[in-house]
Amino acid sequence: MRTVENISEIVSNFNCVVDIDSLKTYGSGHINDTYFIKNMNSSGCDYLLQRINHHIFKDVPQLSSNMCKVIDHLKDKLLLSGSGNPEKEVMTLVPAKDGRYFYQDINGDYWRLSYFLKNTKSYDVVETEKQAYEGGKAFGKFQAMLADLPTGILYEVIPDFHHIGRRLEQLNDAIAKDAADRLVSVAAELDIIKAYADSMSYFQQPEQIIGLPKRVIHNDTKFNNVLLNMKDEAQCVIDLDTVMDGYIAYDFGDAVRTIINTTVEDEKDLSKIRLNIPLFNAYTKGYLKEAGQFITNTELNSLFKGVLLLPYMQSVRFLTDYLNGDQYFKIKFEGHNLQRTRAQLQLLKMLDQSSEMLQHTILSEMEKTEG
Repeated sequence: MRTVENISEIVSNFNCVVDIDSLKTYGSGHINDTYFIKNMNSSGCDYLLQRINHHIFKDVPQLSSNMCKVIDHLKDKLLLSGSGNPEKEVMTLVPAKDGRYFYQDINGDYWRLSYFLKNTKSYDVVETEKQAYEGGKAFGKFQAMLADLPTGILYEVIPDFHHIGRRLEQLNDAIAKDAADRLVSVAAELDIIKAYADSMSYFQQPEQIIGLPKRVIHNDTKFNNVLLNMKDEAQCVIDLDTVMDGYIAYDFGDAVRTIINTTVEDEKDLSKIRLNIPLFNAYTKGYLKEAGQFITNTELNSLFKGVLLLPYMQSVRFLTDYLNGDQYFKIKFEGHNLQRTRAQLQLLKMLDQSSEMLQHTILSEMEKTEG
């Protein structure tokens, strides 16, 4: 935990005036370190300060450029529509004194400052159908507003981020090296991953994705990356580090992964992992209410492919990191990444068993939107 003095020195390099009343770690992200800064002046702004993990995001200037392009596009769309509030519905970055939207300290660490949106909240576990519905609306609207932002203009901050073939290659490399001497403990998990591998290659098969457009998407739509207001109404999509080109099914699948699960993504007791179908139905309804205006039939038919792919991919990524000695994701205890792997594989199994019903829901909700 950084001290107030450390943080004050960092914040002094940004274009703002703040007297720090209190400082605390914020959120449950796996990658960056985030701090909530409470302003001593009650009428002033509070802030979120993030230490950007530059070992993962290797080109922070390009990442920041991506974020600025997306933020500007979203704010312009809201202004043109005349029906939104850009300052509340889009995150706002604070420029550093040199004009860039990040600051690099003497230790080589990169920092980003944004305004904290007051009277908002996020959920690691969705509790009500209203929350799920509003989250669906938020991510659907986010995609809809970016639908006219051309692909090819954003930097690929993490190459092949959702390319399952590359992820499996990374897993195989981790198996070969067995750097942490853990391979002997994961035979059962590897058997499941290998059994599903061929069926998960849909988005890397050219003959399967004919006519499937790439778009600018979020790429990390965990439910806690949407802020709701105090009435549990959609307000703002956050955490834009991974916004880049991809298929909308990736975003739909990752959101469903964190909504439909009746417990947390790293649940130890696999018997607690069940599907909350009402939450899935509510999220799908909210999502298609906003996204239904632009998605094609090919995209619609691909959505459930993303629902299966994303928990599978997270399983592969967690297990790869476990075998590599926990170098990528933050962990709270030894074996955390293996526990995450097992939980995601259990979720995948249950989604697969309910595939016909879930696909029917997606298609029927789209029909209602069109009607």
